[in-house]
Amino acid sequence: MATVQQRIIFGLKVRQFRQEKGWNFDELSRQCGISISYLNEIEKGKKYPLAENQTKLADALGVSRETLVSPVLTKQYGPLGDLLQSNFLNELPLELFGIELQQVVEIIAKAPDRVNAFISALLEIARNYSLRDENFFFAALRAYQELHMNYFEDIEATAAAFVERHQINTKAPVTYPEIKHVLTTIYGYTIEEQGLAKYPDLLGMRSVFVPRKKMLLLNPKLTEQQRTFQLAKELGFNALALKERPLASSMIRVTSFEETLNNYKAGYFAVAILVNQDVFKEKLNQFFAQKTWDDTFFLSLLQRFDVSPAVLFQRFNIISSGFDIRKIFFFRTIHRVNANKFEIDKELHLNRRHQPHSSGLAEHYCRRWLSIALLNDLSLQHSGEQKIVAGIQRATFADSNEEYLCVALAQSGFPTEDTNVSVMLGILIDNNARKSISFIDDPAIPRTKVNVTCERCAIMDCKERSAPPVAIIRREERKKTLDALKKLVG
Repeated sequence: MATVQQRIIFGLKVRQFRQEKGWNFDELSRQCGISISYLNEIEKGKKYPLAENQTKLADALGVSRETLVSPVLTKQYGPLGDLLQSNFLNELPLELFGIELQQVVEIIAKAPDRVNAFISALLEIARNYSLRDENFFFAALRAYQELHMNYFEDIEATAAAFVERHQINTKAPVTYPEIKHVLTTIYGYTIEEQGLAKYPDLLGMRSVFVPRKKMLLLNPKLTEQQRTFQLAKELGFNALALKERPLASSMIRVTSFEETLNNYKAGYFAVAILVNQDVFKEKLNQFFAQKTWDDTFFLSLLQRFDVSPAVLFQRFNIISSGFDIRKIFFFRTIHRVNANKFEIDKELHLNRRHQPHSSGLAEHYCRRWLSIALLNDLSLQHSGEQKIVAGIQRATFADSNEEYLCVALAQSGFPTEDTNVSVMLGILIDNNARKSISFIDDPAIPRTKVNVTCERCAIMDCKERSAPPVAIIRREERKKTLDALKKLVG
């Protein structure tokens, strides 16, 4: 049976040779004796003819049968051929977005020169910036999350049924022994809590799963919360029957989009059982009903569920469906204290592309952002015991004048002593937000004008600036050049 790629390549060749002769489907049908409807299916890559019809088509088009069945495309469709045979396009999750590969190819085939030039440019950019398959897979995953407002009813239902079936107590934090009991007795796992201590090269990971032994090796340095999450995620792989999965907690090498998606689903399941949806919604109702901001209440949510800030913020996915607040973004920022380097390593935008965003240009992110301000505060404190701080701000972005209510938690010494991490939720201040959040106009909430990066910021009197506005300077120089040119040529 022919693969999708074989069908598409064969169809593209038939299309090209037919058009070179100036024939329509009716003429080609007369020449080869194959019905018009079947020829149409062939060119769209939906059908792959038997050897007899391959020969008829080759004879009619004046080429050899070997030319038609060869996987090598002509120069006209060369870049498309490279893309079709790449692992990237094979793994693109088009079906999740209701798109068939044949539809994409049909669009390309209608204007091959321009579209192929565009494809070539994309591939060149990918090579120049060392973009790997996983970069595209993670981007596709974010798009999939955003399309569904990061809320998946089927996983929520499976998690709720799981909690009920195994009588997990939702009135108290879910404990490590509870999760371990289910994983070992129901799914036959062996848990080695000191497992990775024997493998120094793997101590950068939180866990590794060994399928042949059904054994989970944990990093001995994990906190109780981290161990609980790793085990809860293993429950997700099993409860959701996810076969294609990464074997390590860190996805160092991604082999398929299915693996990327399943890893996300297992993590989503873990959050759903550790932070019960109904209980969290009740707590958020109490939180949003307050007339003033109270960071102690916010911090108490961590104690109630006994989870890390990152897990708690992942559960904020319910505010889109439960509170009709849809214009939001999530960020996780890493601060490598010794190098004083900030890096956004996770981001998600719901309902639109928001500011701020990760520029990916190795620039200096605005030090006025709440998340970075909290991380800076933590770095000035004495090291030692881990500390978690909460904060809030109303941030107005200088370029767009849009205002966001930003809430963040920052944790010191996590995951290593010289690394701090902050998670931030940003809510666009509009009518929906005002209806749901009573403390949104609390005068005690600091109001700050912010931007994306220092290099692209026109706020010249900024005391927090960490780099000169080189992008603004270049833009002004270019404008002067264009104005001079316009005057010269009239």
